[in-house]
Amino acid sequence: MWHIETVSGGNRNICGTIRRAAATVLAACSATAWQTLPAFAHASDRGHVLLLPTGHYIAGAALAVAASFLVLAVLPPERLASLWRTRLPLGAIPDLRLPVSLLSFVAFAALILAGFIGSRDPLSNPLPLTIWTLLWVGLTLVQGLFGNLWAWLNPWYGPYRLVGRTLGSKADGNGPLRLPEWLGYWPALILFLAFAWFELIDPAPDDPARLAIAAATYWLFSFLAMLAFGFERWSRQGEFLSVFFAMIGRFGVVDGKQDGTRLRLAWCWSGAKLNDVAPLPPSGALFLLATLASVSFDGFSKTFFWLGLNGINPLELPGRSALIGTNSLGLMAVFAALAVVGLFAVLIGQRLVNSTVPLSKAAGLFVWSIVPIALAYHFSHYLTALLVNGQYALVALSDPFALGWNLFGTAHMPVEAGIAMGSESAWLIWNLQAAAIVAGHVLAVLVAHLLAWRLHPSPAGASLSQLPLTLLMIGYTVFGLWLLSTATAG
Repeated sequence: MWHIETVSGGNRNICGTIRRAAATVLAACSATAWQTLPAFAHASDRGHVLLLPTGHYIAGAALAVAASFLVLAVLPPERLASLWRTRLPLGAIPDLRLPVSLLSFVAFAALILAGFIGSRDPLSNPLPLTIWTLLWVGLTLVQGLFGNLWAWLNPWYGPYRLVGRTLGSKADGNGPLRLPEWLGYWPALILFLAFAWFELIDPAPDDPARLAIAAATYWLFSFLAMLAFGFERWSRQGEFLSVFFAMIGRFGVVDGKQDGTRLRLAWCWSGAKLNDVAPLPPSGALFLLATLASVSFDGFSKTFFWLGLNGINPLELPGRSALIGTNSLGLMAVFAALAVVGLFAVLIGQRLVNSTVPLSKAAGLFVWSIVPIALAYHFSHYLTALLVNGQYALVALSDPFALGWNLFGTAHMPVEAGIAMGSESAWLIWNLQAAAIVAGHVLAVLVAHLLAWRLHPSPAGASLSQLPLTLLMIGYTVFGLWLLSTATAG
């Protein structure tokens, strides 16, 4: 059974501080509960109007995150860490990474061809539907839930191995050039920001031909970089999809270990693969923050608040081309603000316990705790798009070149757009979104608490160091639910 450990001696002052800190958290959340007014209407491109007391949801979510902090503050971290490390063997499967990757490459090449010769309608062409819906939304969520499937689906691995054998490359995957370690994740960060800009700000990211050119160019660039620096090195530092999916894959509940030609699988708790994770360098921490900032800005840039702030009538949107400069600055501003506020929260937490751990190390470790938040908001923000555009993808994939094919028997499937409309759908979707936001933040608090225990062996010190970060998470919970409930346009 769980028990509450007693703390004696010099730690009594810390415990007293924690009690005062807990009171602060509750006071902050109480203030949030009283000051948050119900948002009785929600009009947006998500296809429905919410007639729900969203203020109550927001206040309750903030209190739930605060309560999770208070519970963790009194539970013994040794027991939590021991439970976190639990594994349940699931057996072994053949390592089919090479053939699956080659099939993935063939499918990618077919999609690129469809982008050039298929339908001009983004909702009928499989390329934009696959990249923006099935890959960026669907696979991201699958990775976060189950593990790193991208290691198998990666469309570069198979071609790289075939070309490597032809050229007689080294078996260790190293290329003729060396990518400096000090470069860290900067190449991946720069490429991800370019990807985010194209997705969120470019005037026509859904245009099939335009997207085909961008995707083919990126594949070729990454393939040449892998030949130059080695597949493993460029995948770890430069290819942003591999970097991103590997990071969020650490939160999947299936863990895989290579055993010769087989892969041994085991069930684990979400986030348990962070047990021995190393602190990220500043470039890696910024990369994770950029992924969260991009999805947050995607929602924020469509709000009436943001449009009004820039003197734009949300009912008379001028189009993406007129907002390129404004939204480019906005994206970078959200990214910078998130980085500064996050670093400040870690700094204050370190000061509260008089920690001698370098700030870069603490920040590089605690940044892992934002991954559940990023996944939760990813799910909530793109849920309706996944439900509706996922159906369009099934239709388009059956007839990729608009030639009247029906490869999978879904070419004539009716698309039920009403699945995201109506009062019952609105109620269900909003509750799913709210539940995901709360669950993601609670898991983030748990992960941050266990990571803090690695830096501060004292349970009291670990809890106290997390107070500022918990307040930040409460604030982000409120912000995330506000984004989902406020009026949007576009």
